[in-house]
Amino acid sequence: MFMFSLILFCLNMSKILLMLLNLEVVMLMLYMYLLNLMMMMSKSIYFMLIYLMMMVCEGVLGLSILVCLIRSHSNDYLKSFIIIM
Repeated sequence: MFMFSLILFCLNMSKILLMLLNLEVVMLMLYMYLLNLMMMMSKSIYFMLIYLMMMVCEGVLGLSILVCLIRSHSNDYLKSFIIIM
């Protein structure tokens, strides 16, 4: 599932919203893998809470940048931003 999400992230680069959604799936799969690893090793899961907090911050920042780009350019196509810049 992790590799499938990475492949989708690399191949689906037309809309920024889809890229953010794929990035969230990648982060969620990595979180589940690390959580299972921490549980098997009987380690503290405080690191996982910090990682989860960083995932939420990354999602909020991505969506706020997306809203700013849509307000300024009226679409979320990645190729239109590259041409304008």
